[in-house]
Amino acid sequence: MLIRRLPLSSKVFLVCGLWLVALGLYFALLRPALLPEDPRYIGGSLEAIRAAVPGLERWLGHVFKVMGGFMLATGALTVLAVCHWLAKRERGTFAALAVAGAASVGLMSAINFLLNSDFR
Repeated sequence: MLIRRLPLSSKVFLVCGLWLVALGLYFALLRPALLPEDPRYIGGSLEAIRAAVPGLERWLGHVFKVMGGFMLATGALTVLAVCHWLAKRERGTFAALAVAGAASVGLMSAINFLLNSDFR
């Protein structure tokens, strides 16, 4: 089987790709528009935010569906890159995966720490 032949670094990328697929599904299908830490970070109550910006939650729902789709797509392409190009040692694949990982999972993790998210 292909997965057994992959080096550890490739398996890490594979797990990250699968994680992005799962995270994308969560964001697109299950994530609420506002998490408990969002009003805390904004500095207001959920009721005050809803009164001040009545369409915010509906709009954020659309934003997170789109973002979830991009996460899912990035994860699927990461899995493809690992199983096809990285397994064949195609030149430039590791660098492309490293940039994609830093721009997606790395940036999201850094922002979660900046926001003092419950999900860090």
